[in-house]
Amino acid sequence: METLMTILGWCLFGLIAGAIARLLMPGRQPMSMVMTMVLGIVGSLAGGFISWIFTGGPGGRYEPASWLMSILGAIIVLWIVGATRTRPSRT
Repeated sequence: METLMTILGWCLFGLIAGAIARLLMPGRQPMSMVMTMVLGIVGSLAGGFISWIFTGGPGGRYEPASWLMSILGAIIVLWIVGATRTRPSRT
């Protein structure tokens, strides 16, 4: 039961962090709610990695910096996806 609650917590955290990142990122990001959740989870992992690089170790679990780094990581992931996405040329 504890594993299920952990997975649900990650999903909820990812959904909130991904939604905030999408609101803060200018432009249109066409993605479903599930992809927003995945964006938040990947952003959380990216933010944790960035935090680990600068601090030299793992941060706290439920600190405001964790939320901030997760949102920042999700914005960076959105930016990378937007930069690498090929857009059709208008001729």
